[in-house]
Parts: sequence; C-alpha cells; structure tokens
Amino acid sequence: MRVFLAGASGVIGSRLIPLLCLDGHEIAGLTRTESKAVLLEELGATPVVCDVYDADALTDAVVAFEPDLVIHELTDLPDDPGQIAAYRLRHSRIRTEGTRNLLAAARAAQVTRLLAQSVAWTMPPGPGQDAVDELERSVLAFGGVVLRYGQFYGPGTFYPEGEPTAPRVQIDRAAEATVDALHERSGVLVITDEATTRVDAASAPVKEV
Repeated sequence: MRVFLAGASGVIGSRLIPLLCLDGHEIAGLTRTESKAVLLEELGATPVVCDVYDADALTDAVVAFEPDLVIHELTDLPDDPGQIAAYRLRHSRIRTEGTRNLLAAARAAQVTRLLAQSVAWTMPPGPGQDAVDELERSVLAFGGVVLRYGQFYGPGTFYPEGEPTAPRVQIDRAAEATVDALHERSGVLVITDEATTRVDAASAPVKEV
C-alpha cells in the first residue's frame, strides 16, 4: 500500500517506517522539521516537510501522494518528561486541530482507511482528556481505527530503562502491533504488553495508576 505517515520522525513513527518498508509498502513521512527529512529518507520514507496546522498545504501533500492509508502518530511532547504539564495545551491542540486537518486532507484524497494514536488510560477532567475524546470520536466517525497505546517504554521514550506503571507497552512491540492493525476494521484497539484487544468504542480506558 501507499501509506501517508503523519508524525513520521517521532518515537513510534521512526520505528514504523522500516517495518512498513519491509512489508513492501511505500511511505510518505510527514514532519514539520526540515532537519528531520534526512532521517526519514535514510529510514526508507519519502519525506514531506509540512506543518499540520497549515491545512491547505497538508491537503495538497496528502492528495499529491495518493495514499491508500493514513497513519496518525502526531504528538507535541517535550524531550524532558518534567515539562509534560507545560505542553498539555500544545499536545491537546495537535489532537484536536491537527486531527481535524489530517482527516480533512484524507477525505480530499479519497482515503478510506486511517489509524490514529490514542492512549489506554484516563486523565483528569480538562483539556487533555477532552482532546483525547474528540480525537477518538472524529476518527471513528471517519471509519478509522483508534489505537489506544499503553505508556511507551524503551529507547527514545520517557522510560528508556525502567518500566512505567500499567497500562504500558514496549515501544517496538507497539510499532509491530500497529503494522499488524493495518487491515483491521473500524473500531478501538488497546495495545499493551499483554495483548492487542478490541474493545467497545464507549469503553473507558484503563485508568493510569
């Protein structure tokens, strides 16, 4: 398939590219940073440098690639986990406005298949959880697949050595499970170390301890 991967230079996106290439897929990797284009090329993707908040440019890029599938792994998180709270509104924006722009671009390109990153735990009431809820509703309305990942751990994550509390998933396991989900029907998949489980869309995520 021709796969448009948004968030291609991120911790999971950069692992997805080699796996997808190994399966024979052709990848366009979206990044907003020119300096990341070389990395994406080395991994095997065609780099697309574009800001997800530039809706017109994003639509042009997706339409031009003519993908069969869009994968949404967009995040806006700090390198330092101690700054997560300060990035909460930025991350919420990419889950809401970023998701809306990506879905609009996919519709313009007549894409019918989409996978999108979500989380397998609840957050306190407020912008963070509201953004997750909006993302999941819009992806399911599109007919896509919501991937509720446990907390990532492993090289390049916030937990490079130890393990976070459950729900959790080792980052390479998460990437492999994502590739396995390419042909899943629309719905919600919870991806943790233990298993990949299909759940009812209305089911509450596992609460983070």
